[in-house]
Amino acid sequence: MSNPSSPPPTAQPGRARAHPGALEPVTLVVTVLLSVLGAVIGLVLITTLGIAPNTSVIGALIAMLIGRVSFAALSRMRDPQRQNLVQSAISGSTFAAANSLVTPIAVPFLLGKPNLVWPMLGGAVIGLAVDSWVLYRVFDSRLLPATGAWPAGIAAAETIKAGDEGGRKAKLLGLSAVVGFLGSLFKLPMSAAGVAFLGNIWALLMFGVGLLVAQYAPTVLHVDLAANYVPHGVMIGAGLVALVQAVLLMRDRKGRAGGAADGSTVPERAAEGGRAAQHEQGAFTPDVRTVDAPRLRRGLLEGLALFLTGAVLIALTGGIAADMGGAGLVGWVLLAGVAALVHQLIVGLAAMHSGWFPAFAVTLIFLILGLVLGIPMVPLALLVGYAASTGPAFADVGFDFKAGWLLRKGAVPWHPYEMAGRRQQYIAQLVGFAVAILVVVIAWKPFFEDGRVPPVAQVYVDTIKAGLSDSHALTLMVLWAIPGALVQFFGGSSRQMGVLLATGLLVATPQAGWLVLAALAVRFGYSRWTARRARAAAATDPRIDADNDLALVGAGLVAGSSLHDVSQIYKAL
Repeated sequence: MSNPSSPPPTAQPGRARAHPGALEPVTLVVTVLLSVLGAVIGLVLITTLGIAPNTSVIGALIAMLIGRVSFAALSRMRDPQRQNLVQSAISGSTFAAANSLVTPIAVPFLLGKPNLVWPMLGGAVIGLAVDSWVLYRVFDSRLLPATGAWPAGIAAAETIKAGDEGGRKAKLLGLSAVVGFLGSLFKLPMSAAGVAFLGNIWALLMFGVGLLVAQYAPTVLHVDLAANYVPHGVMIGAGLVALVQAVLLMRDRKGRAGGAADGSTVPERAAEGGRAAQHEQGAFTPDVRTVDAPRLRRGLLEGLALFLTGAVLIALTGGIAADMGGAGLVGWVLLAGVAALVHQLIVGLAAMHSGWFPAFAVTLIFLILGLVLGIPMVPLALLVGYAASTGPAFADVGFDFKAGWLLRKGAVPWHPYEMAGRRQQYIAQLVGFAVAILVVVIAWKPFFEDGRVPPVAQVYVDTIKAGLSDSHALTLMVLWAIPGALVQFFGGSSRQMGVLLATGLLVATPQAGWLVLAALAVRFGYSRWTARRARAAAATDPRIDADNDLALVGAGLVAGSSLHDVSQIYKAL
């Protein structure tokens, strides 16, 4: 009998080890119980403190502790793959309850339209479901590669591996987590420093610049960026260019998985040269993607069609036809569907590179555009709620798939094991989503009647009621869209520099910019020092140890910050 805590074993070519199932009785029971915990944590914190913590590390740690119990079949939870399924579900339930469900339905409630809560909840459930489905379809494509940063995913994977392997890795991760937790106690955004050790250097450099500009522009330059719609305009310009770049990736028929000339995937045709031998043995190959350009294109088009269907259902059940004519209703449906897809992609790209969800800020952009277009109050509220339901779950599933991708790299043959594991993670996420929906259905009314609503929803409603006080808002956004578009264009799709610059301007977290730039400087200096020392010792690959150490430090800082966020629930109870 194999050790359940051991990594995926090798196998003969064509004989893949079966991946643990998300619906196995023990795994399912643990998943459901922790999903309830995650949904409650997300619901309580988003309606009191306005935050939605990443609970994946909590789920992984609890699964590890359960696996140490020698009772019945609980020891099966020592398997890192089962721990990964559990952490996928609890993080999914947290973000689903907090961001994708409660926040959207709070908008019509605060607007004085409680009769629209249920139609909005139905639309939010559709947005959540399509969000996760699209990411499942397009993860590890050229647009959203598994080799991307996905910082929270690295943190979850390194936590699971450290608990399984112990030794120096566990000590370094644990020490970094303690530093992250203590720094967070002093109100320092330690997750910002953590992602700087994990992500694309150029993207994070622009993120840090945006954070610093947002922090000091009001005091040094005496300019209110938000009042002049600077962050919104930069994001619009960068977002439009990012969408064009995404379309080009979809149309690029050379962007196939596995490098096959006909666009086939890895199982269909192996690449030529040195990779052919690796494929014959079924080994992991880092430069081979599991999703090719045609599947990316189909996934995004399917997402758009499903989002449009959801918009039609919201329009019918929400009764907005009375506020808009026939042409206006068609325009609203088209705008809502496109906004949902665009929102998900921008939030997902920003999260992949920086670990931050600019969901509130991007939703606010669509709200402002709706005001500029003169959309009536109720249809605009439903549009905002529908857009807000997408994005966070999309990014969270990406984090979880990244964690699974890292944990499954040692399996042979790799590709069938990776695809089976990703499928089981998706099923575990659906279990978490189902639990979150049930919790929200039960809890939203007593929470709202007690005055406990997400603060961001109140901002949306206040903005809708106030309208645009500046008649030049559109002009200002168009003006500032130009530099955002230029930065995104010259940075290229792989760096997303424009989107990350805009994210920093919109997030505007104090001191986060300094932490990002300081961590990048440490990362650069440590890598150079390690490289010189390794060359002196005639090492074959001088960057491996440096990269591994920095990844552990970054993962620990993110994990410690997440633990601090979850611990804040005592303030809300």
